[in-house]
Amino acid sequence: MALLGCDSSSGSGGSGGSGGTAGSGGSGGSGDTVLRILVTNDDGVGAPGIDAVVEALKDDPNNEVTVCAPAENQSGSGDMTTPTPPPLQATEATTASGYPATAVDGFPADSVIYALENLFPAGPPHVVLSGINEGQNVGAVPGGQLSLLSGISGTVGAAKTAACLGVPALASSQGDVDEPGTVDYPAGLAEVLLWLEANRGALLAGEVAVENITSVNIPSCNGDGEIRGTLEVPLATENPNAYLLNGPQDCTSTVDDVPNDIEAFFNGYSTITPVPRNAEMTCDTLNQ
Repeated sequence: MALLGCDSSSGSGGSGGSGGTAGSGGSGGSGDTVLRILVTNDDGVGAPGIDAVVEALKDDPNNEVTVCAPAENQSGSGDMTTPTPPPLQATEATTASGYPATAVDGFPADSVIYALENLFPAGPPHVVLSGINEGQNVGAVPGGQLSLLSGISGTVGAAKTAACLGVPALASSQGDVDEPGTVDYPAGLAEVLLWLEANRGALLAGEVAVENITSVNIPSCNGDGEIRGTLEVPLATENPNAYLLNGPQDCTSTVDDVPNDIEAFFNGYSTITPVPRNAEMTCDTLNQ
């Protein structure tokens, strides 16, 4: 997977390669007051989750919102990129509610790379918001266990790609429901907005580290109980209780022993989890 021609003279944060050193701050600083936000996803530019994020942010004069996402659904594509040449193809598009967007004929990671190279001539974004994804993305992928979702998620892959290029990123994923249930995007949006406001000052100052991205997973209770709270927990590396990882979440659970994102999420908690930007060798592969 090639880097699609990114170099230190592009609009990708001026870092080239894999961005800042591990733990260093991301883009920002120099007295910035308006937050430059790149919004992307893996469900496609017309999906409801990305629309919810954009609609919540677009009218705030303190935000500058740019949307660049895959033209079609690219779920499960992880951090894949399109080999070059030929160059990526992109067209003008809109979100479901009509906000201007760029649709990339490629993967979520391609959309991030295209945006950083082409859509930020005055300076890189302060943050990339990837999502809100339809469906949870919990658990790491040790030893090739692809049943654990974060490693194959295009939503997470886009965020990791941004961090590899020096831009802090949040991946947000909303829990699946069985038909005819409703994916609770408002609950996911609330978590995205809380994270953004809690980190706004640090993002503007370029003080948010890019060694990890933040992944949030929010249950869809589907009218059966309420989200039990928000927990900061690590990625699960196994699934000993054999949770159906694309299955429903139990917001009526009383289980409190929830040491990782899988255990917490499926027992009704929203989870906030750091994911290393180079998990699955994302940064290394970008530089090949």
